[in-house]
Amino acid sequence: MSTDTLPSTLPGVLGVAALSVQPVQNGAPASASTPAARTPCAFYTTRELQSFLHVDRTTIYRMADSGRLPGVKVGSQWRFPRRTVDQWLADHGSALPAEPAPELAPAAVPQNSWPTSCLQILQETFAEALGVTVLMTDLDGHPLTEPSNLCGYLRAIQQAPQAHARCLQWWAELARHPSLHPTFLPSHAGVLCTRGFFRHANQLVGMVILAGVAPANWPPSQAELERIADRLAMAPADLQPHLHEIFRIDAAQEQRLLAVVQRIADVVTHILDERARLLNAPA
Repeated sequence: MSTDTLPSTLPGVLGVAALSVQPVQNGAPASASTPAARTPCAFYTTRELQSFLHVDRTTIYRMADSGRLPGVKVGSQWRFPRRTVDQWLADHGSALPAEPAPELAPAAVPQNSWPTSCLQILQETFAEALGVTVLMTDLDGHPLTEPSNLCGYLRAIQQAPQAHARCLQWWAELARHPSLHPTFLPSHAGVLCTRGFFRHANQLVGMVILAGVAPANWPPSQAELERIADRLAMAPADLQPHLHEIFRIDAAQEQRLLAVVQRIADVVTHILDERARLLNAPA
């Protein structure tokens, strides 16, 4: 189960051709059927690169931000020098350079400076649209928001103090093993979750977690329920009434959630970066 969809300004090698030069092929002007004749501009757009590389827009932005794809940022828009990119494509073909492992940052955003109310509204909107539990944490597993669309099973766990403390520990462990491609993982509570990482100042600082999804073998057997309850420091009888109060999804919904979780995290990245830019702007 996997999918993906990264963010600041590392312009690549920038050799920009003159806009007025007529493209030539084999000593003659290009015909109307050639790519150069159809698109005489010295720059490729993001949409054109999407069609060449067969990736989504977010991936293009991440590659440009990290310097793996040559480009220039004009205001808020990326543009990609045609000659430089053509050489890049000749060198790499359809195989994209491997993405580096994400770098964890201990505390790039002070706890009291998170735009909590904004993140909460965003989270609640996505939770309602996706039909699963959504929450955000920092990389130490501390919640940045109140969980949205909390299912009955997870609500019962959250209301048990020791079980909730175990959740914080598990979220911190989840953050210590970042993945570039979101997957559904079995949680300490037996249900599935997936997460996307968001950044600030080009470092990972937190997670968007989609949770409360039933695995294929749910509800658990009595023996498995007892193991789950032991991990949560709860009595099996406290979990039993809530076993059916979770989210069941089909394969198509699963792929949709995996495709969107990193995009939600990318929106959070944009909010954090824009907020920092506005706060630091001269009066």
